[in-house]
Amino acid sequence: MGLIHIGKVDLPEHDQQGGFDHATIHFGTNRLYVAHTINNSIDIIDCAADRYLASIPDLKGVAGALVSEERGLVFTSNRGENTVSIFAAGDEQNMVKVHVGLRPNGLSFDPQRGLLLAANVGNPDIPDSFTLSIVDIQKREMLHSIPTPGRTRWTIFDAQRGEFFINISEPAQIIVVAAEHPDCVARTIMIPTTGPHGLDLDPITGRLFCACDTSKLITLEAGSGKILDTAELSGPPDVIFFNRWLKHLYVAIGDPGVIDVYDTDTYSRLETVSTEKGAHTLAFDARYNKVYAFAPQSHCGLVFSDI
Repeated sequence: MGLIHIGKVDLPEHDQQGGFDHATIHFGTNRLYVAHTINNSIDIIDCAADRYLASIPDLKGVAGALVSEERGLVFTSNRGENTVSIFAAGDEQNMVKVHVGLRPNGLSFDPQRGLLLAANVGNPDIPDSFTLSIVDIQKREMLHSIPTPGRTRWTIFDAQRGEFFINISEPAQIIVVAAEHPDCVARTIMIPTTGPHGLDLDPITGRLFCACDTSKLITLEAGSGKILDTAELSGPPDVIFFNRWLKHLYVAIGDPGVIDVYDTDTYSRLETVSTEKGAHTLAFDARYNKVYAFAPQSHCGLVFSDI
């Protein structure tokens, strides 16, 4: 049938005009963590009951949120203070912050080596500020700073290949960092359209899904960089999540405010579901095929079931 709207979770009102950014779920504690950027906080949702629990304050400009189920850890990128946060899921009080590059945003993590990658947005007026920061979570320190050719977007880690993939907005490309040699860019994959943004991976087939500002979804081989398909989206995308069980890709599009659902087996768009204008970020609960879309005007999480 597709995505069915089954409820909502009311979240704290915005301190000023603005909204949410990335979100992540820790299955072990049934906690969803969403960056409430405009409030400089992380909002926590109980996924079992779909209700708001609490907020973690004092995370200036928080943008990225990522969970390591293997390590039981939660990471945030705090763009307003050039730090990443590290804490155990359910133990938010004992948080550690590590200084990284300028305006960190996207996060990815290698649980085997304990390496956290922060993709830093930088500042176009500051030379050499587009960088990646590699953080050793055991030592709680930044090991390497890697220059990038342009503004970073989202990043993911491929555990099978042992590689970090990072979207670069302009020039349009995906750069790859090998976890065994995390001090440089190992290779580059060129993207044939402007503005790579959302990024996710099918680990079984080794396919990357790259959603671009030109309302295009590019599917490519992670190893070779070969383009497999190009599809039209309903608008400029942001966050994407891959559902490996249903072979569905969920694409958040803030304008006009929809989720495109894309079938990754047939390379076709299945449906477009309305959310709210400005709702550009999602979370995906793989256990129950639930999708959360974060609505900035209603300051809530819209809950959908894929059935």
